[in-house]
Amino acid sequence: MRVLLIEDDAILGEAVRDYVTAGGHAVDWMQTLDDARGSLRAVSYGLILLDLRLPDGSGIGLLKDLRQKGDATPVIILTAHDQISDRIEGLNCGADDYLVKPFNLGELTARMLAVARRYGGSPVPLVHVGNLVINAGDRRVLADGREVMLSGREWAVLDVLIARPGAVISKARIEEALYAFGSEIESNTVEVYVSRLRKKLGKDNVVTVRGVGYKVEER
Repeated sequence: MRVLLIEDDAILGEAVRDYVTAGGHAVDWMQTLDDARGSLRAVSYGLILLDLRLPDGSGIGLLKDLRQKGDATPVIILTAHDQISDRIEGLNCGADDYLVKPFNLGELTARMLAVARRYGGSPVPLVHVGNLVINAGDRRVLADGREVMLSGREWAVLDVLIARPGAVISKARIEEALYAFGSEIESNTVEVYVSRLRKKLGKDNVVTVRGVGYKVEER
């Protein structure tokens, strides 16, 4: 999942970026609203982590703009414990969830996945593909009852595929989920991770559509 983090606190921003990236997601970290707006014009994000009090204004204004334009990208507000009115306003303006600073990074990633599932129309995180049971919430895959271990990057690719079972997902779309701004994109990265998934999950469960992309079929 490609994530936009909008946070001006350097220590918190770095911690969140590194932790979420380690989970296999691509994170673009912006410290001002102006930079965030530029990123939103360039990239389609799976989720936004939004601080409310930024050097060049309030994150509420950005949230309002997104919703007024019909942009339903899920937004989790990151807010200080004494900003109750800001939390209420954020939720009323269309935020999907909020976390009070300081927060546990493990809880943050759990909330991110929960919000992303709701946005994708799958509040229950179980997907059945062939002989596989994929639990996106717990990050577990069972093949005929046996657990299969995946790396963070492998999960990132699988997340994109299971978000739209049956649909062919292009290489470019998967690359967008894997790489943040400034990252060097290796030409064969997607092929490498898809190949690893096919070996671990079965070639019939992760299908290559030559010249088009990749797909999984929900049973």
